[in-house]
Amino acid sequence: MPWSAADIRSQDGRTALVTGATGGLGLQTAIGLARAGARVLIGARDAGRGEAAAGRIAAAAPGAQVELVGLDLADLASVRAAAEEVRGRSEPLDLLVCNAGVMALPRRTTADGFEMQLGTNHLGHFALAAQLLPALLEAPEPRVVTVSSGAHKFGKIDFDDLQGEHRYRRWHAYGQSKLANLLFAFELQRRTAAADLPLLSMAAHPGYAATDLQSAGPKMSGSKAGELVMSVGNRIFAQSDADGALPILYAATQDLPGGSYAGPSGRGEMKGPPTLVAPNRSATDEALAKRLWELSEELTGVRFELPARVG
Repeated sequence: MPWSAADIRSQDGRTALVTGATGGLGLQTAIGLARAGARVLIGARDAGRGEAAAGRIAAAAPGAQVELVGLDLADLASVRAAAEEVRGRSEPLDLLVCNAGVMALPRRTTADGFEMQLGTNHLGHFALAAQLLPALLEAPEPRVVTVSSGAHKFGKIDFDDLQGEHRYRRWHAYGQSKLANLLFAFELQRRTAAADLPLLSMAAHPGYAATDLQSAGPKMSGSKAGELVMSVGNRIFAQSDADGALPILYAATQDLPGGSYAGPSGRGEMKGPPTLVAPNRSATDEALAKRLWELSEELTGVRFELPARVG
């Protein structure tokens, strides 16, 4: 039988932080974890939307433990404050789901001057994971799941114009950020394994799932035609956000080897039950990942302080 949300292993006693959990894939991921017994922390920029999402989770999973964490991944000061808040809680953090993202926007910059897609999708999550590492390593079986996209396959890390300052192409920038997500996820696994740490780093992509993500870019551009195209595509071709969240939940909860990458099993990995899928060659390029990692530390001013391997 195809894997479904009913197959999620019990998450009783585990605490999970899901970024971008006020709607779409993040909300459905949070619901799935809460139904399985996890205490869920919602990373949200807007407190009102966060409260509304908490209400939806509570309605879908009666008795769920849901708490808000103020988090804007496009602002490293907010990322730092959120990490401090989570680290200040008495419980370890068992699971971090790096889900929040933006797609194909007109060129904008974050509070720290980064191109918005790279800054939100990759650099914000990179800094968050680094600063949450102490809380994760307090858990017996910690895990980080980074949400990428099939768009990583046309992505290229343009080190000569990483922020799109000389030539900005919105879909190129999106593909670059999604490739960066995979490079980060696989490099994190290599580094934690080399340090003999129990943390597992996974990646997942939702295929084509109907969320508000598709319409954000056309709205910001003032393109009614673009909004219409995305709306029609969502209605005709996309799977639901609940189905799109299944690969994320699969990567987050199943007994899988570190460095696994989950996605839909259907044609073109667009929809269907979750399974393990293969990234493109660039995503597994260790030299590329190391270079991006070191640059990400430089840009964010945040380092992964991995305990030295003993013995």
